[in-house]
Amino acid sequence: MSAGPLPPGSTIGILGGGQLGRMSALAAARLGYRCHVYAPEADSPAMQVAAARSVAPYEDAAALAAFAASVDVVTFEFENVPAATLDILAPLVPCRPGVESLRIGQDRVLEKRFCESAGLAVAPWREVRTRAELDAAVAAIGLPAVLKTTRLGYDGRGQAVLRRPEDLDPAWERLAPRPLVLEGFVAFEREISAIAARGADGTVVTFDATENRHAHHILDISIAPAPVPEAVAAAARGHVARLAEALGLVGLLALEMFLLPDGRLLANEMAPRPHNSGHWTIDACLCGQFEMHVRAVAGLPLPDPDRHHEAVMKNLVGPESFGRWHDLAAMPGVALHLYGKAEARPGRKLGHATRLLPGGTVAAASDPGLLAPG
Repeated sequence: MSAGPLPPGSTIGILGGGQLGRMSALAAARLGYRCHVYAPEADSPAMQVAAARSVAPYEDAAALAAFAASVDVVTFEFENVPAATLDILAPLVPCRPGVESLRIGQDRVLEKRFCESAGLAVAPWREVRTRAELDAAVAAIGLPAVLKTTRLGYDGRGQAVLRRPEDLDPAWERLAPRPLVLEGFVAFEREISAIAARGADGTVVTFDATENRHAHHILDISIAPAPVPEAVAAAARGHVARLAEALGLVGLLALEMFLLPDGRLLANEMAPRPHNSGHWTIDACLCGQFEMHVRAVAGLPLPDPDRHHEAVMKNLVGPESFGRWHDLAAMPGVALHLYGKAEARPGRKLGHATRLLPGGTVAAASDPGLLAPG
């Protein structure tokens, strides 16, 4: 890859075939790029819109070498790609945002240590390797607390809430792989997130902070801009920008945070890739998160992510929610995005809908979530 931006017609390799890869590939196509998707599953959402496809395990060195030879740069659409995969690819082709961002983003212990090293506050936590260490961590942090896997947990998976001493044994037996992480239970006012993009030239831009509301541990609604004081929103954007610069990544970084009643923010989780809470940007910004990610990976300039509408994004999760797609398609002011997944299983993200709103609508509403479609 040359020092300058990739010219149109170049090929971007995407590791992972989910909806984030799909929307990244669609954004790349708008900028004149081809995408080659590498994933173990043949009929994945990103494969359906890719110019080229490689169906192989992430550990297949020969398939990865052939993939590297066919692309100009590589990125990933979720952080559960093995770091060893990027170790194979990095000597062969530029990888953005890079293996270090991937390693930190997929391990909660490394993530918390990194946030603290960058000066961000986090909830009280302890690494737990043995059952005896769990007792010691509970004694130090107290109950209630949340016990989580350090890897492979998302959308509420890989975690257990500990409210009483009797909860410890079942949670310890159920959760794997170990070590685990015990986090103090945070009485937060709301969850917000912010997304930063960092370009190859070091330019960092940030999207508006967003309020996130969950149902059954899965993101249900995102509200943009977050109805919080301006100083809180600015602090959220500053936190994610600081992390992006500390990582030195080239691409996107999302940071979920807890807003405490006293106005402080605690860093919760980071993701070095496009994020569910940023889907509203596709329709409410001139340059949404997926285009911004492609621009960064391809070495293009990063524009200010100006928002031209306020927005409420609603996830379509499971058969019941997905069943409303026809009504949403007919709803004025709503942009519908369906992911092309073959099976509508309970708990599965199948699409999202974004309602665009005039300025001031979200902040003025007593319950902005009621503005969401459905």
